[in-house]
Amino acid sequence: MNVKQRRTLTAVFAVPTRAKVRFADIAALIAALGGEIREGAGSRVAFELKGKRVYLHRPHPGREAKRYQVEEVREFLRSLEIQP
Repeated sequence: MNVKQRRTLTAVFAVPTRAKVRFADIAALIAALGGEIREGAGSRVAFELKGKRVYLHRPHPGREAKRYQVEEVREFLRSLEIQP
């Protein structure tokens, strides 16, 4: 994991939840942790890591993930015992 991905991991676990976390950075973090990113129909994206999945919709028109999406990713990583 590089420095940018570590910053993204820290941002995902920040409380209160940050609103300026880029969706592409979250995808890069999941990939760096050994996960897969699968594109679904429309803007749907599945992140799979260690046999578990979380489904999110790619934000549009902006690039930043919504706060609830960041919180879902946080809970997903916590369920896999991944912490910053």
